[in-house]
Amino acid sequence: MPGERLRDIPGFNIDTVAAAAGDDPEILRMENLDTDLSPPAVALEATRAAIGEDDANSWLPFSGRADLKEAVAAYVSRRGGPAYDPLREIVITCGEGQAMLDALLCLTEAGDEVILTDPTYAGMLNRVRLVGAEPRLVPLHPDSGEWRLDLDALRAAVSPRSRVVFLNNASFPSGWVASDEEWSAVASLCVENDLWLLYWGGFEGVLFDGLTPRQPAALPGMRERTVTVGAPSSEQRMIGWRVGWVVTPEELTEAVTRCHIYNGLVASGFAQIGTREALLVGDEDLERANGEWERRRDETLRQLEGFPIVKPSGGWAALMDVGELGIDGADASARLLEHGVAATQMSGWGGEVAERYLRFVFSNEPVERIALLGERARAALPP
Repeated sequence: MPGERLRDIPGFNIDTVAAAAGDDPEILRMENLDTDLSPPAVALEATRAAIGEDDANSWLPFSGRADLKEAVAAYVSRRGGPAYDPLREIVITCGEGQAMLDALLCLTEAGDEVILTDPTYAGMLNRVRLVGAEPRLVPLHPDSGEWRLDLDALRAAVSPRSRVVFLNNASFPSGWVASDEEWSAVASLCVENDLWLLYWGGFEGVLFDGLTPRQPAALPGMRERTVTVGAPSSEQRMIGWRVGWVVTPEELTEAVTRCHIYNGLVASGFAQIGTREALLVGDEDLERANGEWERRRDETLRQLEGFPIVKPSGGWAALMDVGELGIDGADASARLLEHGVAATQMSGWGGEVAERYLRFVFSNEPVERIALLGERARAALPP
């Protein structure tokens, strides 16, 4: 029947919460992955200047501008990643979501299994289902107040049908940042079982507490089996530009390009030009943004002290275990909204672990407004 492919793919709960919050300026908007921090000024200027230019308003080149590919390769290398040939190993896409889908179409066949964390980004989980593959979930657990990956469950998740390990780091929505031990375990698992690593690096540099970015493709034996997806949406705060990229060993580039052409066709030329300039900006821009996001994270944790909130090591959100409070995510979200806080339940963002949690996005509210969160949360939720 029509729609059978979508049978196990729910919509986003975010839309429901956002619609219920409406335009009320008094509500703390912590339901959606936005930020009010501006993109780099040079990216804004370059985008505006490119609008109206002939070569910024073209179908060509389908797989992306050469100058943006060069900027992506330099960006990866600056982060400690391997050297990539810009023209032979990078494809520019229409955002990170399309890049994920293109990569999964090339890495899997129907019935293959893809290993992900629980919780994970619903857009990752459901794109696995869209391509006809099957998710296998590995729990993240709070350990000493932070998230850690269950390494025994990771090894147990491998089966003869396993093809891909699909991770993002810093992970959304949890804020988990993989330790050296965890990355080593992932790399060993991929090498020993001949698996691909599909890595979404969207929040790779959005790190707190002195943590530094890691490029898993640089781990021993991993360059030839890692496909990296990126975008300027988070680190450069360029959500609306809808540009992404796939960095891949050369053997996959032609296949990824074909998927992109028939899926996204071509990314906006003027958005590519703006993205190029953003990727050339020095680390100081991200450091300033991280400093502000870390202040907001810390205030969120301070306001929710006493609740079962798990400290995120990166990213834009923190998760609260409302299951420990004896209520489900939908009920918790509704109660909070009645008291002026928009927050999203994590049902559908994994399995048994995600079902217990509610997400607070701290990247889009200033510290002065986040200071209202504690009183409202205590009025809405049981102690």
